[in-house]
Amino acid sequence: MNSFYEQLRDKSRKRFALLVDPDNYDDKSLNELIRCINQDPPDLLLVGGSLLFNPIDITITALKLGTHIPVFIFPGNVMQLSDRADGILLLSLISGRNPEFLIGNHVLAAPHLNRSGLEIIPTGYLLIENGKSTSVEYMSTTRPLPFGKPEIAVATAMAGEMLGLKTIYLEAGSGAVKTVGLDMIRAIRKKISLPLIVGGGITSIEKAREVYQAGADMIVVSTVLEKQPELIRDFCALREQLNR
Repeated sequence: MNSFYEQLRDKSRKRFALLVDPDNYDDKSLNELIRCINQDPPDLLLVGGSLLFNPIDITITALKLGTHIPVFIFPGNVMQLSDRADGILLLSLISGRNPEFLIGNHVLAAPHLNRSGLEIIPTGYLLIENGKSTSVEYMSTTRPLPFGKPEIAVATAMAGEMLGLKTIYLEAGSGAVKTVGLDMIRAIRKKISLPLIVGGGITSIEKAREVYQAGADMIVVSTVLEKQPELIRDFCALREQLNR
């Protein structure tokens, strides 16, 4: 079977990922989420958060036992590692200048990841201004790239590709007031050949459609599905519509 990255490189298909923050689910809500996932499967399940009080292993194990979807770690820091997942988006926060999130945490995690057997996807992570302060901004002590300056984001994404990263992730932040700007997505899509992932602020099918059409190969949805997991069906239906 192809690795998930090989699937993601297939630009002929749009993909939909669900981000699960272990702190935002109890046993009941996680079981309901799993039920909805099995009815309408996303392409990928991401597990992680900026700061976690609940062990990541528990949520990953529940998703692995309850679904047949690849489960990847979406690490907020070096503590969020687990051999129970299928893979990890190894995030390098290239929009910031904090060395711990550019390379420091990665050095600490490397011996564990080398033993783990996880599929590792080196990911250039760009935090984009969205209208309010986010947990990522606070925890990483970095400023987001300006919403109205797409040229800075374009140059940053180009640099990430030149450095050998395998995908670019544009992040507006959990609970974002607005999504990454469509002009910014279009401009980056024109300048890089890597798979382009966009998350944050995607709270409706209309926004998801706009982000896809601007050039995203995969969208990541989180907050709205914590309250309304049944909406997974609508996001999956949009994906299938665009892939016809």
